[in-house]
Amino acid sequence: MKPIIGIAGNERTMTMGETFWLSYTSRNFVEGIQAADGLPLVLPIGQPEDAKTYIQRIDKLLLGGGHDVNPKLYGQEPHPYLEEINEKRDAFELRLIDEAIKQGKPIFGICRGMQLVNVAFGGTLHQDISLFGPTKIKHVQESEMNKRTHPVQIKAASRLATFLPEAYSVNSYHHQTIKDVALNFTTTAQAPDGIIEAIEANDLPIMAIQWHPELTRSTFDTEQQLFTYFVQKL
Repeated sequence: MKPIIGIAGNERTMTMGETFWLSYTSRNFVEGIQAADGLPLVLPIGQPEDAKTYIQRIDKLLLGGGHDVNPKLYGQEPHPYLEEINEKRDAFELRLIDEAIKQGKPIFGICRGMQLVNVAFGGTLHQDISLFGPTKIKHVQESEMNKRTHPVQIKAASRLATFLPEAYSVNSYHHQTIKDVALNFTTTAQAPDGIIEAIEANDLPIMAIQWHPELTRSTFDTEQQLFTYFVQKL
């Protein structure tokens, strides 16, 4: 049977005569999972107490991008550069992570998903890359997102290194980044400026990356391999 991959959904408003809410995920996530022979299932933002039941019905959990993570979750007050947060989404996805760990379900985090995983296990974030320090790398690229714009170094003996070359390149669209890596996690990829581009748990089936393979998977086979590894091997 194909593994069922739960995709934590996002939400937004839409106006057509009246304003109403949409629960959604990117079609690119859906197609990446389908191409890896998995069955995608979107999990709409809901009540944290329902997370246990959602996780029982899936085999693996994917956390995607979107809102900034609320800095109060890692002991900071909001900085002027903080962008939109969604406290309901934070609470629901944190409970999804907690239940996935309790039930032994693998997790793959992408962009915000990586940042939230790090916070869930006690790590911290820079609320804006400018707080990290000077860098010559443009982490919010202006070119099309199906293009790779800066290099990263993949750590040998990591999960990523089993299918990606150590010298790699990625697309980039994020203004927050990891500050302190959570205990029992290892940095598995970094940009030349020191920005953390991937982490994985030392003793749990969790891997997370900062870039967006869902937007490059149709152009670069190695990007689809991220989904294939997650669906078939993690």
